Amino acid sequence: MLPAVVRRWLHRPKRSDSRLLSQFFYADERVTQVVTEINCLDVETDPQQYLVLLNQLHLSQTELLSIIEQIMDECIPKERHGRDYVIKFPEDLLVDNLRNHMLFAAECLMARTYIDVDEADGVRLRPLAKDLLCSLELVRTVLREQSLSQTGPYLEPVRRALIRFDMLFAEFELSYVSSLVSVKSPEEIYKQQEIVVLFCETVARALKLGYLTQEMIDGYEPQLMFTIPRLGIISGLLIYPDGPLNLERRPEEISRVFSPFYILLRKIRDLLRVLSREELYVLEKRVLNESATDSQPFSNVDSPDFKGSSTPCACPSSPRHFGQESSSTQIRKINNVRQSTRWLELRSRYNTTEDMIHTLFVCISGVADQLQTNFASDLRAILKTVFEIVTSRTEDLEVTDTGQVEFFVAPAAPRLADCALCSSNREGSGREDALVPPDWVPDSTCSHCMACHVSFTFLRRRHHCRSCGKIFCSRCSSHLAPLPHFRQLKPVRVCTHCYTTHLPPTSKNASCL
Repeated sequence: MLPAVVRRWLHRPKRSDSRLLSQFFYADERVTQVVTEINCLDVETDPQQYLVLLNQLHLSQTELLSIIEQIMDECIPKERHGRDYVIKFPEDLLVDNLRNHMLFAAECLMARTYIDVDEADGVRLRPLAKDLLCSLELVRTVLREQSLSQTGPYLEPVRRALIRFDMLFAEFELSYVSSLVSVKSPEEIYKQQEIVVLFCETVARALKLGYLTQEMIDGYEPQLMFTIPRLGIISGLLIYPDGPLNLERRPEEISRVFSPFYILLRKIRDLLRVLSREELYVLEKRVLNESATDSQPFSNVDSPDFKGSSTPCACPSSPRHFGQESSSTQIRKINNVRQSTRWLELRSRYNTTEDMIHTLFVCISGVADQLQTNFASDLRAILKTVFEIVTSRTEDLEVTDTGQVEFFVAPAAPRLADCALCSSNREGSGREDALVPPDWVPDSTCSHCMACHVSFTFLRRRHHCRSCGKIFCSRCSSHLAPLPHFRQLKPVRVCTHCYTTHLPPTSKNASCL
């Protein structure tokens, strides 16, 4: 029996071998090498080198976990632990390298360093972290042995180790994230799906009435991020009153997205019921930032689904005819009279119809726009799903590893006045005469994304744009492109601003990160 060191040297795979086990062998070897260098380094004498090595460890672990993930898909595709719980996570946490963040969190917990979690939560999570790290070491051991043999299918010890590791990783991921943020309950997820249905029905109705066009939807026009929620509130209160905006329920029974506005929504609903069809048309055109006089006459719009939108008649039936009808009819007419009286009272509070419509517009816009601030992540997820359903163009959508369609709908990135290329006379021209790459903004000087201004956290990491050197979140720097003017011929990370403003079309063929 040859010693392990000799056998390792004799049977090590070639670097050119494209098989997953060969890729794992060298990725695992790189992680071990970096860890060894860190352990041998005197941090106090060379802190800068320590930071460099930590970054190298982060990158090498990311590569290693990615390869293990591919091996699990190949070896145990039917035994993979479900990841349905991810739908409960706020969208901001669903970064590309969440697995590596979880591994780093487990290592911190084992070192009794509690990052972003309370000490009590840290103590509770430490046993899970210990089991996860021990399982990972076992996976690395059995995969190293398999990579040296490269014979036949995956061995049974490999399968068992991968199944346990996958299960422990999922358990730790859910527990750790749940300690950081409020994870949605199944009931809240269902309520959010109801809002998706409401917004889809709203878009279908708007297309039918000519408020929106399919080209606007297929183009993901930024104004729709505001238009759809505003029209959705009107539809939910008036056109589809039995949906997620059914205010006959208690505040705690409707989605947490709308429950903070419960009282205001009731007032909006009561006032919407007062409107005639023509007045509702004027209101909705104003929501769309269009003048009713510039659009087609209301008589040309087929709108059979305006429930209760015609001006109520306040004239009761005559007493003689009233007495000859059934008791249920009498009760219904009494209620109609009371309702008509209530509607007349509401209208009397406004000097003109214009004042009433303006009040409704301000209130509806206020609620819808507040959703963009208070529930930005939820609303973004809702609108993303809506666009997946109502768009007619599928070629621009990207399918992720989980089988979901991925795209990002957002206003255009703001122009950065001091962008390295903006201040150059050769803005992204792609010339062979290379410019000097910009200096990177130091991590320590930036706590917010320099495009969307979202705060960086343990899970929301900093990313440098190779084109301008500024720091962004993963969402605002989600493109890969070569930069020939900096002699970067391979695709590198660039921010949305540089990608859309400075790079020529030939540089935009690389896929998103």
